[in-house]
Amino acid sequence: MIKKRIAMSLGGVVLGAIAVGFFKLAAFGVDPFQSFMSGIDQLIPIQFGTLYVIVNAVLLIFSLIVDRHNIGLATFINLFLLGYITQFTYDFLKRTIVDPSILVRVACLLFAIVVICFGSALYMTADLGVSTYDAIAIIMAYKWKLGKFKFIRIGTDIVCVIVGIALFILGKGAPRDIPTFVGVGTIITAFFMGPLIEFFNEKVARPLLKEKAEE
Repeated sequence: MIKKRIAMSLGGVVLGAIAVGFFKLAAFGVDPFQSFMSGIDQLIPIQFGTLYVIVNAVLLIFSLIVDRHNIGLATFINLFLLGYITQFTYDFLKRTIVDPSILVRVACLLFAIVVICFGSALYMTADLGVSTYDAIAIIMAYKWKLGKFKFIRIGTDIVCVIVGIALFILGKGAPRDIPTFVGVGTIITAFFMGPLIEFFNEKVARPLLKEKAEE
């Protein structure tokens, strides 16, 4: 059972990272946390994968101090792999699909949405810990009792987007490039992915785990 959970966590992170690479190529906006990372990436000129590890390590320290209940093996898989796989995927796509048309970008966006939802379903169902960013809203909702999780998560997502834009501008990024990481893709990932994730949970992830348990 634990091997299956680890495999699902690993698969979920890899698929999620690949999806983010496609989101970046589509240039219609990425998820709120990646919007924040885009701002930091503009401000601090180091390899994105390394930057992702550093930022998440800081968030991990916060979770370990405040409430380590949500930290598990999947947290570390996410921390050390997602940034580098995202960077590799995006670099590969840029070399392979040069100057994509609007139709190709839309196709990349739709593909990214489906893949990230599927990956999220595997990752969540494995239940071996959450990402360091997800842990923040969970702590605020269930440990500090600051409000309902869904509202706090919306709040943290909004803060991520605003701070990401501010950091991007501070890093002398061109305002015209902001829609490439804060756009329709950001809105979709923040508010409308739930039903699709639940669909993959019911049709794939939970049955997959159940079948293993019954063997």
